[in-house]
Amino acid sequence: MIRTALVLLAALAPLTLETAQAAPVDARASYVVTVGGINVALVDIDLTDDGARYGLDLSARVAGLGSVVASGTATAAASGSSAGSSLQSQSFKLETRANGEVFSANVGYQNRNVSAFQVEPPVLDSYDRVPLERAQLTGVGDFLSAFVLKGGALDRHLCDRTLKIFTGVERFNIRLDFLDNDEATSPRTGYQGPLVACSLKYQPISGHFESSEMTSYLAETSRMILWYAPLGETGYFIPYRVNIGTSMGDLSMVLTRADS
Repeated sequence: MIRTALVLLAALAPLTLETAQAAPVDARASYVVTVGGINVALVDIDLTDDGARYGLDLSARVAGLGSVVASGTATAAASGSSAGSSLQSQSFKLETRANGEVFSANVGYQNRNVSAFQVEPPVLDSYDRVPLERAQLTGVGDFLSAFVLKGGALDRHLCDRTLKIFTGVERFNIRLDFLDNDEATSPRTGYQGPLVACSLKYQPISGHFESSEMTSYLAETSRMILWYAPLGETGYFIPYRVNIGTSMGDLSMVLTRADS
């Protein structure tokens, strides 16, 4: 369960765009992931945007936590068009390495629809896997670009949206709703200042296993919160903190450094 939640945290880590960019952006955000207060992973995210096209690159190093989280690495990359009022995914790649096993996913998108996808090794269908349907692969994006949003300001409207995501394996929605305005004050983090807190609701659609405890937990829990903060003067807003309550303690990802 914890390992799958780490993947979800990586999905929530990307930089969040709030206003149109007047100049090219080249930025990095770094995070630490903890489980029950114990450091288990470091995550770096790079964002580039020339006003027409964007790129997102994520790298994560998992230190491991006994039998709960396996040591390993994860990399992800997404790119597409940034010229419109919102980002449009065109490609997404994910690779994870743990316990001597390698998993990869490659997805292509065109006009917000999935054009092709491949995973290695293939995910085997079974009696309890909810089948993917072609009609569900329209109007979607990848799980990195889904959190790169264009809007007006750091306010409650940042949270009023439903993200429609296809990873190459699963199709799901994440509903964001406004919780509160907040303030970051800790000098040990990469930012101090105003925040907006959003609740997260995971809605599985297809590709998941009905017997998965993690899927059931994420769909039923109300203990998922995401805080947003501005990234300098770039006009971007980035996740300052993500928190998911689990049976092992809070699974949290916190911004430790931001360069723009």
